[in-house]
Amino acid sequence: MRGFIPIVVVVAVLASVPLVIHSNVTLNFLVVALMIALAGQGWNILGGYAGQYSFGHAAFFGTGAYVTAILQVRYGVNAWIGFGAGIVCGAALGGVIGALTFRSGLRGSYFALVTLAFAEVLRIIASVAPITGAGVGTLVHLDLGARAFQFQSRAVFYWIILALVALSLVVARLIKQSRFGAWLIAVRENEDAAKALGVDTSSVKTTAMIISGAMTAAAGCFYAQYFLFVDSGIAYGTWISIEALLTPIIGGVGTVFGPLLGALAVRLLGEGAKLVTGDVPGLDLILYGAVLVLVIWFTPRGLIGGCAQVRGWFARRGRPAVPFINEAGHG
Repeated sequence: MRGFIPIVVVVAVLASVPLVIHSNVTLNFLVVALMIALAGQGWNILGGYAGQYSFGHAAFFGTGAYVTAILQVRYGVNAWIGFGAGIVCGAALGGVIGALTFRSGLRGSYFALVTLAFAEVLRIIASVAPITGAGVGTLVHLDLGARAFQFQSRAVFYWIILALVALSLVVARLIKQSRFGAWLIAVRENEDAAKALGVDTSSVKTTAMIISGAMTAAAGCFYAQYFLFVDSGIAYGTWISIEALLTPIIGGVGTVFGPLLGALAVRLLGEGAKLVTGDVPGLDLILYGAVLVLVIWFTPRGLIGGCAQVRGWFARRGRPAVPFINEAGHG
C-alpha cells in the first residue's frame, strides 16, 4: 500500500486548489492540463510500459468525444451513460487495432505508422459522415445540470477530471506492481526473449492497447462535455496525438507520475511561449518546440528522471568523504 501514498498526497493537494484559487482562467488551464495528462497516461501504458510507440492516439480521443456527443445529441442518451459508452468504444477500438496490428507482427515504426493511419482515416470519415455533423461538427446543447454533465462552476469539472486522472494513476500503479506489468516490461526490453520464455506477447500488447484506448477515450469524452462541441479537426487532430506522446516522454516515460508532470510542463511551456512571442504567427511554436527539445536533450529520462539525478547529486555532495586506506593499513 505504500506505493499508493504518493498518489493520495498528490491528488489531495491538487483537489484543494479550487478552494484557494477561484480564477476561471487558472482553473481552465488546470482542467485542460489534467485532460492531457489523462490522455498521456493512456499513451504511457502502451508506449512507456509496453514500448509500443503510437502516433495515432487521436483515434481513441476522437472516438470517445464523438460517441458521447452523438449519443447525447441525436439519441437523447443520458450524458453519463454516453460518457461510459465512449470509454467502452475507445477500449473496443484499441482491441480491434491491437488485434489487427500485433497479430500481424507489426512493430516499431510500422506499428506507429499504422496507428497514425487509423487516426487519419477516422478523421476523414468524421469530416464527411452525416451522423458526426460532417465538416460542421456536433454541438452539444446547453442544459445546465448534473444530469447533463454541465455545471456553472469550473471547479466541478476540475474535480471530475482530477478523479479520472487519480483513477488512471491507481491503474498505472497496479499495472506496475502486477505480473501483467512485468510482462509489459519484458516485451518492451526484448520481445523475442519474452516470447521464448512463454509470454503471449500479442495478447499482452493487445490488452495494453485496450487499457490505453479506454483511458484516452475518457479524455475525449470529457473534452466533449467540457467544451460542448466536437469536430473532426479537433477530436481526431494531430495535436492530441502529439501531446499525448510528449507529456509522458517529458515527464518520465514508463513512470506513474510522468504524464501528469509532463502535462503541466507542456501546458506551462505553451502558455509561456505565447506570452514571450506575443502575436507573431508561428514564433510561439518555434520557441515551444525548442524548449521541448532542450528538455528531452538534457533529461532523456524525463523530468522525474532529472529530479532523481539532481537528488542523487546532492546526496553525493553531502556524503562525508571516506579516507583511502591502502593494503598496509596506512592512510
